[in-house]
Amino acid sequence: MLDIARKYAWYYLNAKTKHGVHSPFVYDLVTKVFEDKTVYEEYAKVEKLRQTLLTNRMVTEVEDFGAGGESGRVYERKISDIAARAAKPARWGKLLYRICSYFNVKEILEFGTSLGISTAYQAMGALKGHENIHFVSMEGSSNLVELAGMNLNDLGLKDKVTLVPGNFDVTLDGVLEGFDKLDYVFLDGNHRKEPTLRYFESLLPKSHNDTVFVFDDIHWSKDMEEAWEELKAHPAVTVSIDLFYIGLIFIRQEQVEEHFLIRF
Repeated sequence: MLDIARKYAWYYLNAKTKHGVHSPFVYDLVTKVFEDKTVYEEYAKVEKLRQTLLTNRMVTEVEDFGAGGESGRVYERKISDIAARAAKPARWGKLLYRICSYFNVKEILEFGTSLGISTAYQAMGALKGHENIHFVSMEGSSNLVELAGMNLNDLGLKDKVTLVPGNFDVTLDGVLEGFDKLDYVFLDGNHRKEPTLRYFESLLPKSHNDTVFVFDDIHWSKDMEEAWEELKAHPAVTVSIDLFYIGLIFIRQEQVEEHFLIRF
């Protein structure tokens, strides 16, 4: 925790505000998305679900394939603990909502469903611009898939999101076959360097000039920080935005290559 606090302090002192951004694309993203204080009605629906989950003391078995759990070790965890620790906080879920809405994404892939809180935010954001979306969310734990399905159903989203259980290494190829293209990808579920980079390479053939890649917990460990640096240096990448807890990657060919540390 001390190491994360030290890293965050460095980030906060060195990150730019919109006044230090000279790229029109990134400036618009900061002003219209990062700084958007509108209270969208969908926020309350997801946060009501979160509060319900935070009081749920039921215990479930969770298979862990990421962050050192590649063997699929099974843990017993309270749903309230999963909601408190694994789900993205409201501030970040709302940002994902705004990103999906702003970029008008329709073809969406998520790594790491968990209880479906971030999934709901992203789906609702995408649905602002489309009556129907193609959203697939992958989750290693079959029990979490079942719980997420019930949560999404409560929000009226079950028919909008396809949940795929299993190890990403096993399920990803089949999932990608179902996409002609990818508009948006959220990677949150395997916080290790080698799989993160390998997944990115697998996603590129389905990507296009305007695809948005969001990587979670880019400063979670030295391994993930190394992965983030390699993503930034990838020949296909033209723009990266480091918000400390998440990172955005773009492959827009019309952009001059730049890498931004933005305060959020």
